[in-house]
Order: sequence, then C-alpha cells, then structure tokens
Amino acid sequence: MPRAPRSSDGVTAGFTLIEVLIALAVATISLVAIGSVMATTTRGVRSLEQHVSLMESARTIATNLPPRAQLSLGSLTGDMYGNRWRIDVSPFLGSGIPLVADSPWFSQTIRIRVQSPSGAILGLETIRLQRRRAE
Repeated sequence: MPRAPRSSDGVTAGFTLIEVLIALAVATISLVAIGSVMATTTRGVRSLEQHVSLMESARTIATNLPPRAQLSLGSLTGDMYGNRWRIDVSPFLGSGIPLVADSPWFSQTIRIRVQSPSGAILGLETIRLQRRRAE
C-alpha cells in the first residue's frame, strides 16, 4: 500500500484552518465589492432612464406647442409618458433689450416643467416671438 507523501517536518500536506478562513474572507470581500458595484450601476441606470424619460417628454411638449395664434398667456398642464407637465407663458421682460412699442412682434417667455412620478423635475425655458393682433 503506497504511503501518502510527508513533508520534511513530518506533518501531512494540506490547508490549515487559518488558510481556509483567509480564503473565505477574501472571497466574501470580493463578492461584497462586486455587489456594491452592481447596486451603484443599477441606481445610475435608473437615474439615466428617468432623465431620458423627462427629456423625451419635454422635447415632445416643446415641439408640439400650440400655434402662435393659439398660445396665450397663462398655464397649460397635462400628462405624458407617466410624467406630469406644465407650460407657463408670460411676457418676456428681458433686461437690456429695449421694447419697441410700434413693432408688430412681442416676445413671450415659455417655461416647460416636467415632473416624474418619483419627484424628479426637468425645467426648460425659451422665448417665442408672437405677432401682435391688429387692433
């Protein structure tokens, strides 16, 4: 019957309990680090998806504004892609730009605010020229 090889000091070869515990500790730390990276990545992806949804809603709203003749001062609200939106139209009161009383045009400030169900908000602001109505 063949004998098991012995080390020079007479102890049989193998892993000690301390070596096994250290290996388990290293494996555990590695798995925790990987889990942490996965959780961070998942949160980042959710945040990006939410931002893309808000941007898509805002872009659709901005490109589908009512025609100039129908856009009046005040607010419009609605829902799109599960997001609530609001459009506020007010006179543009820019500093440093002289107002010309006899001009056939005047400018309006249009603020678009989109809010996701989780509470994230995206706001856009633009200026639109509006033809004065003949009096």
